[in-house]
Amino acid sequence: MDDDSAGAESLVCRLRRHGHQTISTAKGSTALEAHDDVDLVLLDLELPDLDGLEVCRAIRAVSSVPIIVVTARESELDCVLGLQAGADDYVVKPYGFRELMARMEAVMRRTRSAQWPTAREILHGPLRIDLDSREVSVDGRRIETTRKEFDLLRLLASHPGAVVPRKRILQQVWGDSWSRRTIDTHVSSLRGKLGGSGWIITVRGVGFKLGDG
Repeated sequence: MDDDSAGAESLVCRLRRHGHQTISTAKGSTALEAHDDVDLVLLDLELPDLDGLEVCRAIRAVSSVPIIVVTARESELDCVLGLQAGADDYVVKPYGFRELMARMEAVMRRTRSAQWPTAREILHGPLRIDLDSREVSVDGRRIETTRKEFDLLRLLASHPGAVVPRKRILQQVWGDSWSRRTIDTHVSSLRGKLGGSGWIITVRGVGFKLGDG
């Protein structure tokens, strides 16, 4: 997302030559609609319609997609503000393409390693998820879950307080095998088993997050 059309076009071409599929837009408003379909966002702070920091905050509020700010703003304060807005990294123009590629790979590597927790169990109030035995309990009461129900609950519980987009849930839990109603069916089943709709909260138009029961 860049208001420098020539620079953006050159970057897109180089990324495509390195095997990346790209979506390019010069407007922040379009970026807010397109970010859910990408694995990583390169965001310029100088946009014609919206402030780049506001775009960054808006994306981060509803998505955990990695964001790298690529901008001419080079002061320490600008960098701090970008990171505080939710960016995972901050690159100042002019930059070397190989440096940008390395930063993209590093951010994606950190994202992949953070997808699942390294702890052996997840505790969330009365909810306990044992990752080794794949057992779920609420207030000590054992909850029988299917394999996909467990994976869905585990994903949501791994990001407490965050909204996990539908696309990420489908990709991470179901891979390429799913139907339109898959998530809703499993969410409904899990709510019934856990004992209340408050355990999984629907964020309309975005995805789901773990609740407190």
